[in-house]
Amino acid sequence: MAAASVAGPAANVFPFRDVRAAPDPVLEAGPVAHGPLPVPLVLDNGSFQARAGWACPGPDPGPEPRLQFRAVCARGRGGARGGAGPQVGNALGSLEPLRWMLRSPFDRNVPVNLELQELLLDYSFQHLGVSSQGCVDHPIVLTEAVCNPLYSRQMMSELLFECYGIPKVAYGIDSLFSFYHNKPKNLTSSGLIISSGYQCTHILPILEGRLDAKNCKRINLGGSQAAGYLQRLLQLKYPGHLAAITLSRMEEILHEHSYIAEDYVEELQKWRCPDYYENNVHKMQLPFSSKLLGSTLTSEEKQERRQQQLRRLQELNARRREEKLQLDQERLDRLLYVQELLEDGQMDQFHKALIELNMDSPEELQSYIQKLSSAVEQAKQKILQAEVNLEVDVVDSKPETPDLEQLEPSLEDVESINDFEPLFSEETPEVEKPVTTVQPVFNLAAYHQLFVGTERIRAPEIIFQPSLIGEEQAGIAETLQYILDRYPKDVQEMLVQNVFLTGGNMMYPGMKVRIEKELLEMRPFQSSFQVQLASNPVLDAWYGARDWALDHLEDSEVWITRKEYEEKGGEYFKEHCASNIYVPIRLPKQASRSSEAPASGKGSGASGGGAGE
Repeated sequence: MAAASVAGPAANVFPFRDVRAAPDPVLEAGPVAHGPLPVPLVLDNGSFQARAGWACPGPDPGPEPRLQFRAVCARGRGGARGGAGPQVGNALGSLEPLRWMLRSPFDRNVPVNLELQELLLDYSFQHLGVSSQGCVDHPIVLTEAVCNPLYSRQMMSELLFECYGIPKVAYGIDSLFSFYHNKPKNLTSSGLIISSGYQCTHILPILEGRLDAKNCKRINLGGSQAAGYLQRLLQLKYPGHLAAITLSRMEEILHEHSYIAEDYVEELQKWRCPDYYENNVHKMQLPFSSKLLGSTLTSEEKQERRQQQLRRLQELNARRREEKLQLDQERLDRLLYVQELLEDGQMDQFHKALIELNMDSPEELQSYIQKLSSAVEQAKQKILQAEVNLEVDVVDSKPETPDLEQLEPSLEDVESINDFEPLFSEETPEVEKPVTTVQPVFNLAAYHQLFVGTERIRAPEIIFQPSLIGEEQAGIAETLQYILDRYPKDVQEMLVQNVFLTGGNMMYPGMKVRIEKELLEMRPFQSSFQVQLASNPVLDAWYGARDWALDHLEDSEVWITRKEYEEKGGEYFKEHCASNIYVPIRLPKQASRSSEAPASGKGSGASGGGAGE
């Protein structure tokens, strides 16, 4: 990091890593079946990142998920990035050049686009090495959103059963799977889950091991909104680097340089102190080139560049002349062939050829032949003359146009005028040592640094204060208080004894301390509570789904089979400890028709009775 050592203390300067995702390897074959049952596939279908892997039974269930990739895809164009097929996840490499082409199957955290979701599943099954022919012959555990709409689940079931032919599937909530992974085994516990991800933040009360769906609340803010807010803050602060302040770099700042303030107002007061600011500000180094354009070129190098450009133009003109000569020669040969038909007396073929050439008489044919012949001869002479001139240029090493050389002294004369040097500071790099004259005046490394100070706490603060970005929503603390107030005092006391934090947006340093502070303010005096952070807030959802699949592998009460799908519809699923609450579709009863029939019968009987009287 040579640029960082030029400006400021190296301890506060951090270069952007700009990590480029490596393509995922394609596994040759998946794990073998466990006895009579195939190994389940576990898919954590997140809106930011998808994670897929095998739930292998045994004492060592295996490492972390085999696949982790961004849940986006881009339909490439022909000839771009190896073909016109769609690129998915890590195959995209860097996302910023394709940002305008990226598409996601999610609307917030709910999958709504069936085609894009199929691309993500194809990518997962292909890279996991699913070896069954024509279908995916493995049970699947799939995560879904809290209170997932029936249409979204119906779409997913239809895709899994109809397109992939899976034997059975189980749906669960990612945060509940994370809760399942972190709680002691065979213990039915109650608690309060605070889950914050890329698009949404949820607060979920758990009563005796089951989700209380009626009192769940969602805040429509997450990591995506924090990254967008941070991008707007830094673009307003550094308008000269709009293009360099990308969403990917903002996500890197959020993941590695941001934190949650225990007391937001008090922390802002600390940042007003110059010493505190200097010690805690993070200087993010943007990439830059230390060479100024045109600053290190001498007059000889400029002359050589002009000669190279002139030679390229001459070669281009010669190539065009040769192509035109070839076309004219082919047309001339065609006309001479038609003229030979006339000389040989083949009149029928001659008149037919004249019609194809759109000519009326042999005289017109002869006129075209003469014009083309002269044009071909002139083109050949020009090509020969150009070759001779090019040889002369190579021997003399001088350009054709001498006026280019005559311009050089005039430029040197202008640069030698000392009176105009302050007015034309951008011309100063023309002197012999441009580096020594420019470097003290203007430091490129310092110019390409983003000073991230209070932005480190302002961006993640939006989940506690959505009003910072103009959102009329309640923050985590207010929503937490609202949910607790819906329960009796004894249930409140039970819930706050197990406040569980999970999700990628909960990994900020200071998050647990901030939640404890908010709970301390809202709970009664000298009451107790317990806040626990997931062992791995990002991957625990997948680990919990894997543990759940292994624990319930032979339990038919939690899996949806293909037969049940065909009988009860795609929106049907079976409840379990980590699932949503099943609310079947209630079609309106056709009571109007059944009530109309007796009513019409009564009406007809009455009218009939009247007629009889």
